[in-house]
Amino acid sequence: MPSLVATACTLVGLLDIAAGVFPRFRHSRLHAIAEVLPGALGPFAAALALSAGVLLLLLAHGLRRRKRRAWRAAVFLLPAGAASQFAYRHSLIGVLIAGLLLALLLRHRSEFAALPDPRSRWLALANFFLMGTFSLGLGTLIVATHPRKVVGDPSLADYLTHVVYGLFGAEGPLHYTGRTGWTVGYSLGALGMLTALTTVYLAFRPEHPAARLTEDDEQRLRVLVDRHGARDSLGHFALRRDKGVVFSPSGKAAVTYRVVSGVMLASGDPIGDVEAWPGAIERFMDEAGKHSWTPAVMGCSETGGEVWTRETGLDALELGDEAVVDVVDFSLAGRAMRNVRQMVKRIERNGYETRVRRVRDLSEGELERVRRAADDWRGTDTERGFSMALGRIGDPTDGDCLIATAHRQTAHRQTAHRQTEMPGPYGDLKAILHFVPWGDDGVSLDLMRRDRGADPGMNELLIVAALQAAPKLGIARVSLNFAMFRSALARGERLGAGPVLRTWRGLLVFLSRWFQIESLYKFNAKFRPRWEPRFVVFRNNRDLPRIGVAAMQAEGFVTLTLPRFLRAGSRPRRPCPHTPTAAPQDVRAV
Repeated sequence: MPSLVATACTLVGLLDIAAGVFPRFRHSRLHAIAEVLPGALGPFAAALALSAGVLLLLLAHGLRRRKRRAWRAAVFLLPAGAASQFAYRHSLIGVLIAGLLLALLLRHRSEFAALPDPRSRWLALANFFLMGTFSLGLGTLIVATHPRKVVGDPSLADYLTHVVYGLFGAEGPLHYTGRTGWTVGYSLGALGMLTALTTVYLAFRPEHPAARLTEDDEQRLRVLVDRHGARDSLGHFALRRDKGVVFSPSGKAAVTYRVVSGVMLASGDPIGDVEAWPGAIERFMDEAGKHSWTPAVMGCSETGGEVWTRETGLDALELGDEAVVDVVDFSLAGRAMRNVRQMVKRIERNGYETRVRRVRDLSEGELERVRRAADDWRGTDTERGFSMALGRIGDPTDGDCLIATAHRQTAHRQTAHRQTEMPGPYGDLKAILHFVPWGDDGVSLDLMRRDRGADPGMNELLIVAALQAAPKLGIARVSLNFAMFRSALARGERLGAGPVLRTWRGLLVFLSRWFQIESLYKFNAKFRPRWEPRFVVFRNNRDLPRIGVAAMQAEGFVTLTLPRFLRAGSRPRRPCPHTPTAAPQDVRAV
């Protein structure tokens, strides 16, 4: 029923738009059939037909997603359309058909139970541009269908100017014979009014609260992370405070998530006891079904993917590999590590030193300096990260996190001919690495930041320093960056790779010009890690493009900034993830 009603709304919307645009079509028998379906108000005026058609197209998506509000709108439009049919055409058939559709909707009302989405104000700006573009194109089509009624020989610029003026309700430079000018003017005005009203509605309507981690939820999650955090290197990232959480009935497992563009994105494996994972996953799927969200999981492990697919019937696709270095096996000796070894030695000769400490061992003043430096050295204006980023540095609850810093000795001269460098705004601090705990004996890389004026190789220096200091800190394993499609890149460059694999690798290399795919793989490979596959879990193949866009939004690759008066409140936002992408070595994930 939801699909049937949505299809009917789409069809009637297109017919109404056609009736408003093309004068002859408005009196056709085909449109007479459309008038008995929801919202078909074409008999009253071309402008009303256009408005109804556009509204029905917007309504169809909500009906297909089983939204309760869309169902209410359809239930309202059916009797309204039937009443207008009877009053204007005295058509009992139209009333009967509308009544039948209304009865079916009421009979199957339980299928339209999806709750509203948590939305952000930026949708108002997106609506303004999309509806504005749509109205401009449709308005141009309306003007172009009445060329014989236009007085004189206007230019293309006059036509476009008339459309723009008409959208704002003003008279344009064109003049028509008869009543055509009134029809065109009302139609353009209706399109402009729809654009304005839908934008204002989205901007100022009460906003549904987005998922946020409450203090109680955070405390419960910390207990689970402390007990079971050693199983997954991404476990600590569940403590991001811009995520929601659902717990299993027993409270022994949880799934953290964020809703983006109708996609319910879980990150990593469920937190807690593996035996309790099915209960948390079931709660997650129930929540997705309640709101008609598209469920998806980003970056789960192989074990997590097996449980997700077994319990939900979802499918899984390998997304990439996580680089994990076992400290006991790491060494700078050997030919394979020659490039890293030479780079580290060169930087050390230039007067750089490193310090690797727990967050709790840094003073508040030094922590504040690290925070400000990390923010200023971010490679983009937008913070990036979601599934593999914590989003904060130096929080009192994160004392076990690890910070590696690189410092330039101010008294050191690079050469005998160069003067001593003056200290920057952050003193001798030149680069930062931040790690989160991975159980009792591991850490997982969160962010990498460096002064752009520092010598190249800062991140290699700090990774080596962290690995060398790890035994003294009780650390046996270190999770580094996540490399997307790593296996395809590796297999595609091997001798004997087939044409399909080589073509896929060539496409990835081409995309690496804009997205750091190959560069992250090569950077991680320098440290001779073992590769742990990570997966994306999804419902069906047609959801993948939507999930991909939602993931890019969550990670900060797709953003929109609204004017201040359209933003939700004046309260400061919680910190966003620290995952820049200005250089390959400045990326933790994605």
